[in-house]
Amino acid sequence: MHTYPFFFDSLSLFNIDKNMFENTLAFAQQLDKEDPLNRFREKFYIPFISGKESIYFTGNSLGLQPKTAQDYILDDLEDWANYGVEGHFHGRNPWTKYHEMFPPKLAPILGALEEEIVVMNQLTINLHLLLITFYRPTKDRYKIICEAKAFPSDQYALQSQALIAGLDPEKVIIEVTPRDGEQSIRNEDIIATIKEHGNEVAIVIIGGVNYYTGQVFDMNAITAAARGAGAFCGFDLAHAVGNIELKLHDWNVDFACWCSYKYLNSGPGAVAGAFIHQRHIADKSLVRLRGWWGTNKQTRFKMEKEFDAIPTAEGWMVSNSPILNMSCHKASLDIFDEAGYKNIIAKMKKLGAYLFFILDDINASSEKKVIEIITPRNENEHGCQVSMFMLEKGKEIFELLKNNSVIVDWREPNVIRLAPVPLYNTFEDIYRFGEIIKSIIV
Repeated sequence: MHTYPFFFDSLSLFNIDKNMFENTLAFAQQLDKEDPLNRFREKFYIPFISGKESIYFTGNSLGLQPKTAQDYILDDLEDWANYGVEGHFHGRNPWTKYHEMFPPKLAPILGALEEEIVVMNQLTINLHLLLITFYRPTKDRYKIICEAKAFPSDQYALQSQALIAGLDPEKVIIEVTPRDGEQSIRNEDIIATIKEHGNEVAIVIIGGVNYYTGQVFDMNAITAAARGAGAFCGFDLAHAVGNIELKLHDWNVDFACWCSYKYLNSGPGAVAGAFIHQRHIADKSLVRLRGWWGTNKQTRFKMEKEFDAIPTAEGWMVSNSPILNMSCHKASLDIFDEAGYKNIIAKMKKLGAYLFFILDDINASSEKKVIEIITPRNENEHGCQVSMFMLEKGKEIFELLKNNSVIVDWREPNVIRLAPVPLYNTFEDIYRFGEIIKSIIV
């Protein structure tokens, strides 16, 4: 698959003075014409509503289907038909090694070494597997620090691990909350909480991007604070991977996990992934849930009783790979390869800036402010997602958007989330969204 690293060497070519933005169709279409990634939209199926192509802004919930996904699945189905069980060792992508193709594709997206990455299971399963290893509470060091309003599965997983350890989740889990009158959590408050509990902290686990507000946390600073306190630090990257720039290895993150059905466009219930830092992967003394696929590849089929952990992130695998599920993952990651992740990040920042401009213009043209943006505006503190707290008639506006072929996301009590995704959304999408929502509320 050919890549195009020559679009931009940095983000500078996508920088633009926000004062130069215009809320006109011609301006949005000109931005699309100048966009080096504009042809990638044609690689995805855009849903239709009532016979009309939708404005699809829910890639933060479920990414769109790559048009090649069906062919990739058919290739693997043909190998199954032609080889039967021998497909594990023969065919276009032998199944015993199928998962090994993904670390090279994910390494630039995660900012990680290939040996630190494994594709397996689903997100919450992987979180539990990692917590078994990295949450080892003692009498003195047992507390868990997380952000308030973390995604419910993360909360349930942390509660479960505390209960498994015979501890009371209410006494173990410390949630860092926004300050009064604020929606986002200040990074300094997370760091201050880590320092406050000091030697009692066993683990810090944060969503890299908060699912509700779209806030990107300072993972580098949080990791440094956790490790400085003698605690492990991990991240749920469900809303971060494929969305923002990550440097997991350089930040010294201990572990992370993610799903691939959002920004990685790999299909509903798609295979997920995990990261374990290089300093941990060869440590066979670490406690883990053991499974056949995590043991030495050279001796695996000798069916021996002794578990010999693979000295990479694969040592945390418990089961063989879901091949047909992974077919879609490969289809999407090949597109990421072709586009180049730096180019995707650059366009994400420009789409975000234009969306903020359009929303501000809508508020300015209304008799009263209707939309409160609760996503941080600093380009390093948000990715694709922008969360709008609707000050009135939120659910009604959400339904009217859907009636106008705009697919966005609703979260109680009054938040509409939308995420223009660089691979398939356009500046014209944002302009047309603005015109539709303006016609509803102005």
